[in-house]
Amino acid sequence: MKTLNTITATGVLIAGALASATASADTLVANAGVTNNYIWRGLTQTENEAAVSGGLDYTHDSGFYAGTWISNVNFGAGDAYSYENDIYLGFSKAAGDATFNVGYMYYNYDAAAEFDFGEVYGSVAFNGFTLKVASLIHTEADEPAGADFGFGEQLYVSADYVFKAPKEVDVGLHVGWHDGEFMEAFNTVTKDYLDYSIWIAKSGFKLMVTDTNVEGPVAGANFDNRKPKFVVSYTIPIELF
Repeated sequence: MKTLNTITATGVLIAGALASATASADTLVANAGVTNNYIWRGLTQTENEAAVSGGLDYTHDSGFYAGTWISNVNFGAGDAYSYENDIYLGFSKAAGDATFNVGYMYYNYDAAAEFDFGEVYGSVAFNGFTLKVASLIHTEADEPAGADFGFGEQLYVSADYVFKAPKEVDVGLHVGWHDGEFMEAFNTVTKDYLDYSIWIAKSGFKLMVTDTNVEGPVAGANFDNRKPKFVVSYTIPIELF
């Protein structure tokens, strides 16, 4: 579930789409990408296999933006998931050296999965640092006995730092914390966890090393979410206007 950085995949696949949406005003930009592993908040969404994605982002000079993004997903043999389609809108504005961003994102999956959900998010960026908080607000998923899938029952807090290295290479550092009963059900984990990564990117290419401290049983024999993952991706932006 998640984020395509005009360079990569979720945790790396959607966050990227949001970043590109605020980069320029009054534009319409499409993107197409490929990655060897779709990672969202530190966890594979494709059983560590390849993903192909595409998206469309509109920004207005007022700071309003909206977009959509789609990728294949795979959570194991016989599962009900084949794709993820994200729809988002928000508002981003600069104030001095800081940039503030608030918005809503809807995660849409195959109808048979019955696990669509929506989040609200907010972030502030300053001198290469970005702090972001995202919270569950609704889902079509049924609540197991004793569970609560209401507002705030999934919370993701992340901190990122991006800086420019020689040869116009971007370098990024990331750490995130994921918690909540909905998160546990969706990701099939038993408690909150941290994810962390480092990446380098240039001209659409991105190389990332990511890991988590996930504990407890994690569904899917091929997930290996307790092991470091090496992700290579390439994204092409296509300016439509």
